Order: sequence, then C-alpha cells, then structure tokens
Amino acid sequence: MGKVRLEISMSLDGYVAGPNPTLEEPLGKRGEELHEWIFGLDAWRQAHGLGEGERGADSDLMQEAIDSQGAVVMGRKMWSGGSGPWEDDPNADAWWGDDPPFHVPVFVLTHHARPSETKGDSEITFVTDGVEAALELAREAAGEEDVGVAGGANVAQQFLAAGYLDELNIHVAPVLLGGGTPLFEEGVAPKLELVRTVTSPAVTHLRYRVVG
Repeated sequence: MGKVRLEISMSLDGYVAGPNPTLEEPLGKRGEELHEWIFGLDAWRQAHGLGEGERGADSDLMQEAIDSQGAVVMGRKMWSGGSGPWEDDPNADAWWGDDPPFHVPVFVLTHHARPSETKGDSEITFVTDGVEAALELAREAAGEEDVGVAGGANVAQQFLAAGYLDELNIHVAPVLLGGGTPLFEEGVAPKLELVRTVTSPAVTHLRYRVVG
C-alpha cells in the first residue's frame, strides 16, 4: 500500500490562499502568487497538455509526485469553488473543464450528492460520507501507489486531525500574504520529521514524515 501524502503550496507566513476569495479570485488576493513557481515547469505543462517547459529540480520533484500518485482526494471548493447544491453552482466544472490534469481517479469531498462521471482519463467520484470514506475509496483505486491529498486547507486539516497523513509535501513560496486561509488549525499538532529539503530561487520544497 502506498503513502497518503499532502501536496500543497503555502506562503512564508502559513497561508494557502489570500484574503477575500471569490469565484473570480478563488485563491483570494495575491493567492495566485503561491503557484507562480509551478506554471512554467515541464512536468506541470506536460500534465496539462501544454507541451514542454522548464526542466530542473522543481520539475523533477513535481514529476516524482505525479508518477507515484494513483488517486487524488480534494475538497469541493478546490473542484469548483462552490458550496451549495451542484445544480445551483454556475462554476460546477469551470476549474478543470473536460480534461482535468490528474490522469488518475479523483475523489471530491462534498455535502451534496452528484453522480460519478468520467472526464478525460479520470473517473471523478463525489463523496458525501466524509474523509474516511474518501480515503478508503482512494486507497482501493490507487492500489500500491500513493494517495495524493490536494487540498484545500479544510481537507488537509481533516486528514491531519484524523491521523491519515503519512507525509506532508509543503512548497513554500517566497510570498507574505498577511492573512487569508491558514494551512494549519489550532489544536492539531502531530509530531513531524523533516526528511527532505529542496530549494530553488522560486520555492522551497519541504517533505515531512508524520511520526506521531
């Protein structure tokens, strides 16, 4: 069985989205700056069908994560930005379109039922029974490969609080947002072991193993 690992970009002051998120700016004010390091990378561009990009340590690290991932779990807001019934969500599929870049089964945590569907080469399953049910389905789909927890912060916090994460891969952008959505919540404090640090001018990659 593979690992359950979080992959997320974070500001230097601990936020994964900036203040005042909207459908037009789902990551809030300046939140897009957290991901500027990734957009030109060869691994990211290839996964999105955009051709070749920049190669190097950042791209190699991202390609490693893609290659080891057999399923993805994410929250409703990361999928669409909405929170109510799907039929009332004008943005229900706008983030990812008809060909999402995951290329593995995706499990979306939501409070509102929706039939499973296939988009591109990914089967999308909408899970209403919580993180334990989503993880069970994702592990079955992933087989011996890893389950990637893609966010957002609330989903990451639920997985961490439940003790389901084996590994945290936090990509720290050289950005101070001054507010927004924090990655970590008060009262959840597992013991971590730093097992890898990779740095570049654009980002610092920190890998932690959850040890208790």
